[in-house]
Amino acid sequence: MKIVIVGGGAGGLELATSLGKKLGGKGKADVLLLDRNHTHIWKPLLHEVASGSLDAEADAVGYRAHAHYNGFTFKVGTLCGVDRDKKVIQLAALFDDDGEEILPQREEPYDYLVLAIGSVSNDFGIDGVAEHCIFLDSISQAKTFQRRLVNQFIRLNRDLAKTNIERKLNVVIVGGGATGVELSAELFKARQMFATYGLNNVRSEHLQVSLIEAGPCLLPALSERISSAVYTELKELGVNVNLSTMITCAEKNALITKDGTRFEADLIVWAAGVKAPDFLRNFGGLETNRANQLLVESTLQVKGDSAIFALGDCAGCEMVGADGEVRWVPPRAQSAHQMASLVAKNIRNLHLGKPLVNFEYSDYGSLVSLSDFTAFGRLMGGISTGSLSVEGRIARLAYVSLYRMHQLAIHGWFKTLLVALSDKINRFIRPRLKLH
Repeated sequence: MKIVIVGGGAGGLELATSLGKKLGGKGKADVLLLDRNHTHIWKPLLHEVASGSLDAEADAVGYRAHAHYNGFTFKVGTLCGVDRDKKVIQLAALFDDDGEEILPQREEPYDYLVLAIGSVSNDFGIDGVAEHCIFLDSISQAKTFQRRLVNQFIRLNRDLAKTNIERKLNVVIVGGGATGVELSAELFKARQMFATYGLNNVRSEHLQVSLIEAGPCLLPALSERISSAVYTELKELGVNVNLSTMITCAEKNALITKDGTRFEADLIVWAAGVKAPDFLRNFGGLETNRANQLLVESTLQVKGDSAIFALGDCAGCEMVGADGEVRWVPPRAQSAHQMASLVAKNIRNLHLGKPLVNFEYSDYGSLVSLSDFTAFGRLMGGISTGSLSVEGRIARLAYVSLYRMHQLAIHGWFKTLLVALSDKINRFIRPRLKLH
């Protein structure tokens, strides 16, 4: 039996690790993970890579080495098609930076295919956004922003040293969800660190961060009280928060709103809305929703093909909310984790001839971290109301624990403890900010 998993994000890597240990390493199945990149970073941490707080080279998980130790195989490749009758997927040709071919276009057969492709930012078709904004959907995009941020701070420090003119570095972030809010705070931490590491002319008033949200509040998934607290904290840090503000056009160094307001910017980040990649819309004749997600059965098999599973942000899975309304399972890391666990169980059940299990989403709450300043969140399971609002040190510890749980799923207890210890040591021996 050959199991092909496309996408090495949180859900895909956890699934490959689980199946590799329980099937691949024991010779019961051939487990193959495919991804266009060579390394993995937990996607909720990409804003830290973008600000320089996290070094992607040092903290990333290499797919090939991880596959070697966990009983599965890794191949680099980009999915471009599927032949469901022949049960093969097509992979695009792979080229290096000089345009020379590394691997030709090729096919990969499967008995069971798992699509864990994730999501990308939704530009909603707004003119100029794709050309002039930076997205944070991948390690490469986060690195691009980080390099530009470093260069902009160096230029700013140079200009401030030469003249008395008080100019600013203007960063505009569109999207008041977790990514936009967390990146806003991380930029102020980065400003402090750059001043510590020699850019002495740059002070707090020289950084202007504008956060633009089309809706009436930040972090709509959280309570109104927490949303208001986050709003207040960002304002105190110096963020220019703009609610109920809709962008209609993007230019090279500016954004224009519906009422004609112009936001000048040295750097523009688009973090508003998510959707599954556009190529899934016509992928093998499979049914999708408006967000390009593949519609799945309760077993997470895609509708119309029992040999294909989908999980994570690319899976359109319906659930019944607490109010009885039918909604989609939200595109969160905890959703991908829960789906990966169920798909692993169902594939093992198929191997053993056992009945499949239905997916039931459990909401464990939401957390948002404002860098080292503070954190806020909502944990499900409160005694009286069913949820518990947390903030400060407790929320920060809960936020960090989410990442540790992901590491636990792919590394196990012993290695996760070593990684956590290594992180503590690195806080003393490595710079607090990536400076190059």
